[in-house]
Amino acid sequence: MATDIDKAPEALQQLVADADTGGRKPVGLPKHIIFAVALAWALFQYWYASPLPFTLGWGILNDTEARSIHLAFALFLAFAAWPATQRSRRQTVPWTDWLLAAAGAFAGAYIMLFYAELATRPGTPSTMDIVVSTAGLVLLLEATRRAVGWPMAALALAFIAYCMLGPWLPEVIAHKGASLNRLLSHMWLTTEGVYGIALGVSAGTIFVYVLFGALLDRGGGGNYMMQVSFAALGHLRGGPAKVAVVSSALNGTISGSSVANVVSGGIFTIPLMKKAGYGGVKAGAIETMSSVDGQIMPPVMGAAAFLMVEYVGIPYSDIVKHAFLPAILSYLGLFYIVHLEALKLGMQPIVQRTPRPLRDRALRNLIGLSGSVALVCALYYLFAAMQAWLGAAAPWAVGATVLALYLAAVRQAAACPDLPQDIDIEHPRAMDTWPTVRAGMHFIMPIGILVWCLMVEEMSPALAAFWAVTSLVVLMLTQHPLIAFFRKASPAGAWREGFASVVEGFHNGARNMIGIGIATATAGIVVGGITLTGLGLRMTEFVEFVSHGSVILMLLFVALSCLVIGLGVPTTANYVLVATLMAPVVVELGAQSGMVIPLIAVHMFVFYYGIMADITPPVGLATFAASAISGEDSLATGIQGSIYALRTLILPFIWIFNPQLLLINVDDAGEMVRVIAASICAMLLFAAVTMNWFRIRCRWWETLALLAAVVLLFRPDMFMDRIAPEYRNAPAASVFDVARDTAPGGRLVLRIQGTTLEGEERSKTVAVQLGEAGADGRKRLADAGLQLVPRGDALQIGAVKFGSRAAKAGFEQGWDVRDVQVRSGRPTPHWFYLPAIALVLLVWFSQGRRMRSA
Repeated sequence: MATDIDKAPEALQQLVADADTGGRKPVGLPKHIIFAVALAWALFQYWYASPLPFTLGWGILNDTEARSIHLAFALFLAFAAWPATQRSRRQTVPWTDWLLAAAGAFAGAYIMLFYAELATRPGTPSTMDIVVSTAGLVLLLEATRRAVGWPMAALALAFIAYCMLGPWLPEVIAHKGASLNRLLSHMWLTTEGVYGIALGVSAGTIFVYVLFGALLDRGGGGNYMMQVSFAALGHLRGGPAKVAVVSSALNGTISGSSVANVVSGGIFTIPLMKKAGYGGVKAGAIETMSSVDGQIMPPVMGAAAFLMVEYVGIPYSDIVKHAFLPAILSYLGLFYIVHLEALKLGMQPIVQRTPRPLRDRALRNLIGLSGSVALVCALYYLFAAMQAWLGAAAPWAVGATVLALYLAAVRQAAACPDLPQDIDIEHPRAMDTWPTVRAGMHFIMPIGILVWCLMVEEMSPALAAFWAVTSLVVLMLTQHPLIAFFRKASPAGAWREGFASVVEGFHNGARNMIGIGIATATAGIVVGGITLTGLGLRMTEFVEFVSHGSVILMLLFVALSCLVIGLGVPTTANYVLVATLMAPVVVELGAQSGMVIPLIAVHMFVFYYGIMADITPPVGLATFAASAISGEDSLATGIQGSIYALRTLILPFIWIFNPQLLLINVDDAGEMVRVIAASICAMLLFAAVTMNWFRIRCRWWETLALLAAVVLLFRPDMFMDRIAPEYRNAPAASVFDVARDTAPGGRLVLRIQGTTLEGEERSKTVAVQLGEAGADGRKRLADAGLQLVPRGDALQIGAVKFGSRAAKAGFEQGWDVRDVQVRSGRPTPHWFYLPAIALVLLVWFSQGRRMRSA
């Protein structure tokens, strides 16, 4: 089955290839070689993510060996799939590129091939090691220039130069320097540089998720999401823009590529938006903003989200939980913006449905939604009961139930007409929502399996994706034969079509991973340069000097850094660089000013601003793709997209000061409902303020009233803090009792003081997240990586486990605990929601009176 990108014009397909999969289109033997190597890479990664190596006791690889093989495949395909220059021929692969590909594969696999020998000479590389390391770094930089872009290669080269030229640099950034042997060994022969965390996450997790998205798109899932979005929203005022927002959100759950998301949906939605009256610039900007935000849409977020697991030290299921509300708010804000644009421009629907009474429509939607919720709840409790009652036989019972559900879903699809493979731009027609949903419900099952394995079973991200990919392969192989069987038609060619789709999906997944694999390896050069020179320690002083201790100025500096670096660096590398340098700095300086900023909040802040680089002119790739479809100027499209983005870019600043937007410090279900409802209202109101339009055009006092309501809804704690503090001081000696009584997953807040490495006396407020409940407070602290030692009446931090939650939170060994911060028991800040609601109602009725009089 063709993907939506395959339906795009040749020029757009080439744009996606240049950005994601490689611009070459060779024929003959070179084409088959590239195809075979890409397929072998995908099969290797599928095997590596599976439990089969441990079950069979064969093919078990440690992390370093897997990273080495991963990089070898990526380097080979980078030279084979990307031409050296824009003028190079696309139909052939020169012999020089074959030579570079082979050399790159050997250099990448060197650690795996000579693993035993390298282990016997740590820190003392041989001549062969030096030669291979030098060639590997040069080849990696050239592959980066081709597959990622010259800015990323230049950034890595700058960090290599910084490592070598340390003694001759200005005093503020000078260091003692590194010899060539030490640099090469650090970068290529250890896991501190190229083979570091970023490449490890790419090899262990990111690949299998990219493979999942490629298979689901190849199997027809992308088209299904587009058709459902159009059926549900295409008949509304400004329908095509709303379709673009919702379909991009749905595609974002399976695709981490902004450019591919723009092209796959934009070839239909942008012409329809122009036809509806948005104009080419706004149409391109809406599609761009919608597609870029797809990278923060759970459960399959952009590649950088998987790196957060390593950098923050929390499970991926927690990353998904923290990203859920910001993603929903971002898309709801954009959805409301396009609705207000339609109202301001006086648009009418471009397609008309057969009118139905409001009661019938409400009843149909209520039955459909309530039935879906009831089915999900019933399955959850059924599977939980099976696991509780059946023991070892539970997996077989769950598998049989899933198989029965799949057969029922395919039978429903067989009873419905086949979904169109595209949307008729010239003569669009309305579609009924629920029949369209029923025609492809089996596509929802692999996503449901992924979510279940991640969130309920709490499997590792790679293992959860393996089972989702496995279920998707079964779906692709069987869906067409089963549909033919239920329709009592001949399945001739259906099995062959399914097998070909699976093979092509594996190939597409590998091609989509080339740039990511190269980018994460090159990001390792940046991280290696930071660890080799100690640059991270200097950044604290530098940022403190720039911001003068102001948290707001510090966050503005970080946001600007993300946007500037992102002008030429992909999201993943942007996140690695800024998060490595800046995230600990923000947490540290916030702690010194008395603020407890959760580490995940800072990483989400960096991630969110990093993805905005795909919009920001003058080099946003997603903007180029959208303007190529709309036929408008890319700069104007980028500026309009940035204006739309600015209406949601306040969110990261909000969750830094109010972590409840990330569902942190939410104590019960009632509080969660209040936080979600208030945040949604605040987002919609802020969109209305920026558009100067609520029910009708706003007067100045109405705009101020709505803005005050936004502040009250987003930051109720800011006002409550002036009435009563959130915490009170408790003696340091009570820390073990407080730790014992802290709720599971809750935070223990301490004020500590001590002497820094520079000899300065400092105090700061830090918090560590505790795990499961227990009767021993000491053990809960130890599980978090923190050991406290009584010293008479005082309490001292005895040890902080490396890489633990306590270490990441900023605890310092040898510092004294001044006191424990415990909840003061003040009233909930959510009482300030009431005056916000009053202000909104005041504006609502005021504008309603004007509308009636008009």
